[in-house]
Amino acid sequence: MSLSKPIMNLVASYLQNLYLHPIKTKAITSCVVGSAGSIASQLVAGQSLKLDPVLAFGLYGLLFGGTIPHYFYEILERLFPEDVVAFPLAKKLIFERAIFAPIMQAFSLYTLSRFEGKNHKAAVKQLFSLYYSVLEANWKWLTLFQIINLAFIPPMLRVLFMNLVGFGWAMFIATKRREQSQKKNAGN
Repeated sequence: MSLSKPIMNLVASYLQNLYLHPIKTKAITSCVVGSAGSIASQLVAGQSLKLDPVLAFGLYGLLFGGTIPHYFYEILERLFPEDVVAFPLAKKLIFERAIFAPIMQAFSLYTLSRFEGKNHKAAVKQLFSLYYSVLEANWKWLTLFQIINLAFIPPMLRVLFMNLVGFGWAMFIATKRREQSQKKNAGN
C-alpha cells in the first residue's frame, strides 16, 4: 500500500498536467521515452553509452514526438467523427497507416540523423537505406497497437499510449540505425 500512494499521486499529477498543458506534457513525455529507448537500445546491444543518439531521440521527442501526433489525432477525430462517419475506426486506421505513418517515418529518420550532427547528404543517404525496411516493420508490428489506440484509448491519452509503445519502437529504430552505421564503417 505504501508504494501505491506515490504512484497514484504521480499518475494524478501527470493527468492533471496532460489536461492543463497537453502539448508541453506530451512533448516532455516523448522526450523522456525516446531518450530512454535510445539508452536501452545501446545497453541491450552491450555498447558503451553514446550521447549523440540519446540527445537526438530526446530532442526529436521534445520538438516533434509529442506535438505532431497531438495535432494529428485531433485532425483524425475531426475528419472521421464517431457519430457521423460510417466505419470511423477503419477509416482512421487506413488514414494513419497509409498516409501519416509513411510521412512521419521518413521525417523521423531524417530528423534523427540531422540531430546527431549528420549533414543533409548523409541524412538522406541513411533515410533511403533504412526507410522501406523500417516502414515495413512499422506496418507489421505497430498496426495492432494503433488499432488498440484508436478503438479503446481516449483521445487525450493516445499520444501517451503510443509513446509507451514507442519505447520499444525507439529501441528498434536505434538498433537499425546503429547496424546501418556499423555496416557503413565496416565497408570503409
